Amino acid sequence: MKLPKFLEPYSNLPRSIYILFLVRVINSMGSFVFPLLTLFLTDRLGLGAKEAGAFVSLSTMSYVPGGLLGGKLSDIFGRKKVMVISQGLAALSFIPCAFLGKSMVIPWLLILAGVLNGAAQPANSAMVADLTNSKNRKAAFSLLYMGINIGFSVGPLIAGFLYKKYLPFTFLGNAAAIFIAITLLMLFVEETKPSYRNISDEIPEEEKAQEGSVFSVLLKRPSVLIYALLSSLYSFAYSQGNFSTTLQLKQLYGDNASTLMGGIFFTNGIVVVTMTAIIVYLTKKNKPLFNIALAGIFFACGFGMLYFISAYPLYIFSTVVWTIGEILNATNSGVYIADHAPSSHRGRFNSILTIITGAGSAVGPYIMGGYIQRFGVRLVWPLVFAITIFSAISMYTLNLNEVKKQKLIKVKTC
Repeated sequence: MKLPKFLEPYSNLPRSIYILFLVRVINSMGSFVFPLLTLFLTDRLGLGAKEAGAFVSLSTMSYVPGGLLGGKLSDIFGRKKVMVISQGLAALSFIPCAFLGKSMVIPWLLILAGVLNGAAQPANSAMVADLTNSKNRKAAFSLLYMGINIGFSVGPLIAGFLYKKYLPFTFLGNAAAIFIAITLLMLFVEETKPSYRNISDEIPEEEKAQEGSVFSVLLKRPSVLIYALLSSLYSFAYSQGNFSTTLQLKQLYGDNASTLMGGIFFTNGIVVVTMTAIIVYLTKKNKPLFNIALAGIFFACGFGMLYFISAYPLYIFSTVVWTIGEILNATNSGVYIADHAPSSHRGRFNSILTIITGAGSAVGPYIMGGYIQRFGVRLVWPLVFAITIFSAISMYTLNLNEVKKQKLIKVKTC
């Protein structure tokens, strides 16, 4: 049976990629704790919005030191070792939380788990890069992105049920899922060392090797730096899809908020799984920055409408809208960075730019926690709308400038 055209890129990938896909599905499906972290901190530990926001921000920022450490270690000791050890330790960090009741030690253990999970991320991405080439790399990363969301479409529903009935099992289940995933990794995925292959393909000027520090090279590419700063505004807005939406649903629906948030995560995952390949196929002729600008419009509409609504079905519709924005952003950001990163600095470029673009999601819950205490959760959404519209317009302007620059280069070379 012939595959539809939009699915053909996902066939004939290396065997290890399909195992990593399964690993990501299991890890995401068992991610019971972090999707409900805001609710746990406010409902079970009794923290206010500002205190909860601080812990959620710390949890998000914990991935930064973990990522920097994991990236360095994976280049020295290999990807697989770093992934297995760091994720194994993360799983062990969850287990005591099941037996500590309402202790304030729990948030700190979860932050530690965030550091350890963060260490696995650059090793994971590097492993995918090691196992693929320029022809199938985009398909591999896209498939793994869908794998994450297949898991997240189911995991939070289970988490919502466990949270209300059997809270300790949210922590134990999370640990068990990680142990299953790393067992598959140990048994079926090859160890890959830092790349030693010589890449002979002709590459564009922007991707040619350069000398100097990552910062000096980045400063020579101001458009990339502007892109990263604008993306941090996107991530700031996107973080409210979990943090502020949870608080708003709790305000509207009380104890049912955890179950309803599970429905939102389920919807998000289903839309990603069913629409990613189609959206990528439909927008493949667009420049990456154009698609990223379009993502901002979907973010603005999806989040902005939350100011006006209270009926839960409309929350589901909102989720569909902003998830389309997520797909457009997630499937084009890596392409844009790769197109502008010199081959000599790709790892460092990805590390630094990931920190910059993710900064918004790290500080978002903390900033908006204080904002909510002062103005209320409903007024979050006009602010998010304004931020995403500004970012989308700026991204589109950046795209126009790059198109003009490319045309000038073509004229000069003719």
